[in-house]
Amino acid sequence: MVVYFSGTGNSRYCAQMLADLLGDESLDAFHYIRSGVAADLRSGKPWVFVAPTYAWRLPRVFRDFIRSGSFEGSGDAYFVMTCGDGIGKAAKTNAKLCGEKNLHYRGTLEVLMPENYIALFDVPPKEECRHRIKAARPLLESAAHTILAGEELQDQRAGVMGALKSGPVNPVFYRVIVKDKKFRAGEKCVGCGKCVEVCPLQNISLTDGKPSWSGSCTHCMACITQCPTEAIEYGAASVGKVRYRGPECFLKPNG
Repeated sequence: MVVYFSGTGNSRYCAQMLADLLGDESLDAFHYIRSGVAADLRSGKPWVFVAPTYAWRLPRVFRDFIRSGSFEGSGDAYFVMTCGDGIGKAAKTNAKLCGEKNLHYRGTLEVLMPENYIALFDVPPKEECRHRIKAARPLLESAAHTILAGEELQDQRAGVMGALKSGPVNPVFYRVIVKDKKFRAGEKCVGCGKCVEVCPLQNISLTDGKPSWSGSCTHCMACITQCPTEAIEYGAASVGKVRYRGPECFLKPNG
């Protein structure tokens, strides 16, 4: 079973493609995470966990989803992590997580996708986005072949910088950067509640028709990228930036 978490669509896209290639089903962890209900799942096929990369590791919300859940049947676990520039040494922490869950760690695949973390970075030009999205397919096809053959995915060498990013830098990044105080809704807000609907942590509510954030943000960027009127900003950092609305938008003829 392919189990995924996705804020802006990159990991959902890869998970669904991989499920098709494997002839398997895909499951969105969103509703488990949002409701706080532990997953109780069973699969006769290997577990494939697909998620974006947050500070060079699995997102904490997805890690905690795996920690709290029950994954019976197959004892094998593969990981696929989408990223804008690299996953550091996330493979090490993925292997450790498998040890906690009595799962057999079978490797981590890094898949470069368009940058979507507009709190800090810009979305790449359209052609670069298309190139990355199209380049993901052969990687996933190769991974599917490996998984179907019962073989291990080869972890990429991370080097010293990768070890630092996934190691001591990760908790500092969460402590210093991953906050919601800079989010705000401007005059274009129509009070539609889309941001409330897409937040995986129920961290957003409408107050007098405007969204307010409650301090439990994971910086998934779902609210700011899926706002239909582009009313939400992250301080001055996001002003004027293109909103990333998922891979499918770049694969349309006029995308």
